[in-house]
Amino acid sequence: MGYVEKNLMQGEKLYARATLHWTVFGKAILFMALSLGLMVFSYWATLDGSPELSSAAWYTGVVILVAGLWFTGEAFVKRQSTELAVTSKRVIAKFGFIRRSTIELNHSKVESFHVEQGVLGRMLGYGTLSINGTGGGITPIPGIGDPLGFRRKAMEAIDAFQSNS
Repeated sequence: MGYVEKNLMQGEKLYARATLHWTVFGKAILFMALSLGLMVFSYWATLDGSPELSSAAWYTGVVILVAGLWFTGEAFVKRQSTELAVTSKRVIAKFGFIRRSTIELNHSKVESFHVEQGVLGRMLGYGTLSINGTGGGITPIPGIGDPLGFRRKAMEAIDAFQSNS
C-alpha cells in the first residue's frame, strides 16, 4: 500500500495513477552495456594473447559494472518512491524515499496541466508534466510515463468534480 492509498480521505476514490517511465533506468542500462562490452573485449584479448590488455579491460568492466548496479538501485528506488495520482477530490504527487516531499492540490486549486515531450519522449511515451496551481505554484514532474493519458484522466476527474459542485 503506497502513500496515496494510505492518505485517501473518507469517500475519496482513486481515478488515475502515473509512474516514472522505464527510461529512468537509462544511465544504468548504459553502464551495464559498457561493462558487458569491456568484459567481452577482455575475453577476446585473452584469446589474442594480450594478458595485460585483457586484465585492464576486465577490471575496468568490473568497476563500471558496480557503478551500473548502483545506478540500477538508485533508479529503482526513485521509480518506486515517486507517486502521482488523481482522486475524486485532489491531485497528489509524492517524491522521495527517506526524505519525502508531497504536493496535494484540491481540484478547485488546479489551473492547468502542461506536458513537455521531446522527440525521444514522444517516441517512447514519456515527458514532463507540470501542474499549475492557483497563486502561481508550478510543480514539474519529469519522466512520467504516458503524461498525455494522465493529463486527460486528471482533467476528466476535475471536470466531474466541478460539474457536481
